[in-house]
Amino acid sequence: MARIWVVWKGPTHIARRWPTKTTALTEKGETVSGRGDAVNTHDILTGSDPSGRYSTAGGDTTCGNWTKSGEGSAIVGHHDRIGLKDTWHMKSWNSSHGSRGCSQDALKGSGGAGLLYCFAAN
Repeated sequence: MARIWVVWKGPTHIARRWPTKTTALTEKGETVSGRGDAVNTHDILTGSDPSGRYSTAGGDTTCGNWTKSGEGSAIVGHHDRIGLKDTWHMKSWNSSHGSRGCSQDALKGSGGAGLLYCFAAN
C-alpha cells in the first residue's frame, strides 16, 4: 500500500517533511530507486520552483504542459534528496534541475523514468 503525505501545512512544511529515499514508495509499496542504486530513478517531474509554484525560469519547464515526448525540458526534484552537489537546491525534492529532454530516453538519462507521482491531501 502506498503512503500518503500531507502536502501543505504552511510554507516550510513541504521542505521539511517531503519524502526521502526510505519513504518514497511505488504503487506496489516498493522503494523507488535512487542515486547509488543500479538504476537511478530519483527525478520527480514537477515543473516547479523551490516554493512549489509553476516555474517561470524561462523556457519550457513542463515538457509543453506535460504533452511533449521529445524536445523540451521539465524541472525535476529528487525524492532521495541527493544531488550532484551538497547544496539545498541540488537536493531539493521539487526543483533540482531541468531534464535533458521530454522523451523516455532523455528522462532516463537525467536520472528519472518519466513516472507519474501522485500527491494527496487529507
